[in-house]
Amino acid sequence: MVTLPVTRTVELDWQTLMAAAQAGDADAYRRLLSELIPWLRRYYLRRLPPAATEDAIQDVLLAIHEKRHTYDPSRPFGPWLAAIARYKWIDRLRATKREASEPLDENFGIPDHGDAVVAQSTFRRLLAHLKPAQAEVIRLVKIEGYSIEEASKASGQSVSLVKVNIHRGINRLTSVIQKWQDAD
Repeated sequence: MVTLPVTRTVELDWQTLMAAAQAGDADAYRRLLSELIPWLRRYYLRRLPPAATEDAIQDVLLAIHEKRHTYDPSRPFGPWLAAIARYKWIDRLRATKREASEPLDENFGIPDHGDAVVAQSTFRRLLAHLKPAQAEVIRLVKIEGYSIEEASKASGQSVSLVKVNIHRGINRLTSVIQKWQDAD
């Protein structure tokens, strides 16, 4: 794994800042974290999608904060930082793999439409019990969503007759369904 180079001077400075932070120097700690951000940004811009970069940087800064007591000031700071950055990078890759990267198309997959087929077949059987004029306006208004006026124009029936045929047709369908239920 190739990491971004850190000059020896910068690494020694970070090492000194981390040692001071461990000793309780809050200013040194703030300076260290702010100096790490540009390095981490360059590190992640090469490895992660741009949208995930800032989150990964925050993950590393939080991990440094939580694990700062494990850093040994007698050892180089660069490899310790690189190890944390690498582990957080791997965590981000795993999270990205679990998450959908693109929204799915609305037409993705075909749901089981067996219930719809059965319902349509049953509805056709029900409509067969009606007069053709009643069946036509119920289909237009209740199934296809026509307004009463549109159904009147499409069927050639007056607006009043469309309303009457819908009312009588629904009453007839109700009685047919009740007979079917009684037969079962």
